Amino acid sequence: MMTKRERRSFSKEFKEQIVQLHASGKPRAEIIKEYELTPSAFDKWVRQHSTTGSFDEKDNRTPEQEELIKLRKEENQKLLMENDILKQAALIMGRK
Repeated sequence: MMTKRERRSFSKEFKEQIVQLHASGKPRAEIIKEYELTPSAFDKWVRQHSTTGSFDEKDNRTPEQEELIKLRKEENQKLLMENDILKQAALIMGRK
């Protein structure tokens, strides 16, 4: 049975060093084993670094993901506005 490992967080500098080690020819499997990384984390860092040069999630979103976030924000704004209008109406109705 595999034990669930504590989720670790890595600095931008650490990720950068790992990517550089790989770029300089150190085998993927060796790096993963030596630094006790998950293959998915390692692959993600290499991909992000080669795609955008950044490890920040916001810099690595697809246009579709960006659009979805924008739409959700707009929808939330709209709902908040409608809520305010209903509260105002309830206040006015309550006074009558």
